[in-house]
Amino acid sequence: MQHFEVAVIGAGAAGMMCAAVAAQRGRRVVLIDHAEKLAEKIRISGGGRCNFTNRTVAPENFISNNPHFCKSALAGYSPQDFIALMARYNIAFHEKHRGQLFCDRSSEDVIEMLRAECELGNVQWRMPCTVQQITRVETGAEGGYELATSEGLLQVDKVVIATGGLAIPQLGATDYGLKIARQFGLKVVEPRPALVPLTFDGVQWAEFGELSGLALEASISTGSSRNAPAFLEDVLFTHRGLSGPGILQISSYWQPGEAIKLDLAPGQDMTTALLEAKAGGRQQLGNLLGGLWPKRLAEKWLGEQAALRIADAPDRLLRELAARIQSWSLIPDGTAGYKKAEVMRGGVDTKGLDQRSMQAKTVPGLHFIGETVDVTGWLGGYNFQWAWASAVACGRSL
Repeated sequence: MQHFEVAVIGAGAAGMMCAAVAAQRGRRVVLIDHAEKLAEKIRISGGGRCNFTNRTVAPENFISNNPHFCKSALAGYSPQDFIALMARYNIAFHEKHRGQLFCDRSSEDVIEMLRAECELGNVQWRMPCTVQQITRVETGAEGGYELATSEGLLQVDKVVIATGGLAIPQLGATDYGLKIARQFGLKVVEPRPALVPLTFDGVQWAEFGELSGLALEASISTGSSRNAPAFLEDVLFTHRGLSGPGILQISSYWQPGEAIKLDLAPGQDMTTALLEAKAGGRQQLGNLLGGLWPKRLAEKWLGEQAALRIADAPDRLLRELAARIQSWSLIPDGTAGYKKAEVMRGGVDTKGLDQRSMQAKTVPGLHFIGETVDVTGWLGGYNFQWAWASAVACGRSL
């Protein structure tokens, strides 16, 4: 039976970072993953360019039942720290939109950097290798763990679960981390897809499904959550519903059964604009809105009213039209599910974890990091920053 001081299960973003940090500080580390290919989620992220962090990261960019939990780790390892690591490997990057940072060349650069960091600490790899059972062994002062794996038994002092969440099962995502948490008596915040397209009832969506592929900027909010911000982002019409950055953002806050609201003319006062246009206008309503939106949307939105001259439109009709444009309320019937979700919301309840070490409060030597934990970032590099930050906090404590 081989002995290691630390076993990190899951060789994704958080797992490789944690293994590298702990190993470079002198720990004897084994990194285990069941996949054939290394870090597939990093590889496909950001369209193959990996949106590895955001220039401005704050606790407000994360969702959790315990919103204060992430503060310590985020303060201990900033976006600037990861940028400095990239610089050491001469990896070129660029800023795309609202602080989002992407590799110039390929996501492979980040994967190879993390692999090299592991090599610097002489991390031992077991891949592909499955961990069938984790057993706590009460030996010595602090005890340890026995891992029954497809490559034999391992004896380890500490275990780090970095197996991610349920999103993108086609890349091998499983609920393994949640099962381990439950095995050792930790509570789990009910998981669900996040950063995911929203779908609508087929009958309700029939007329808008024809607009598939059309996109425009909108302000999106959701009703019940007082903490939910409004996002000003692009919205994309699909055959089944709505997608695009704005919808992915609001999906993390949306609760089943509640409405989402879209302002399709953000930053404008449409009531005033329409009433002023009426004063000297011979334009048809369809042409007027066609200057604001893609023409297909204007025609679909107005229907028979598209041919109505604005000068002939009653003020009441224009006020109602303006209100609908700036507060379009829709009730999704669900999401596109984990296959289309970028991340999982929910996970291991942070009330059971120490925020400085990510260790379970009631199970010495058992740690949870990254997406497995109930901390979910916004779209735009925030989930990778949580992976780096939680991994470094854990790795340093080991």
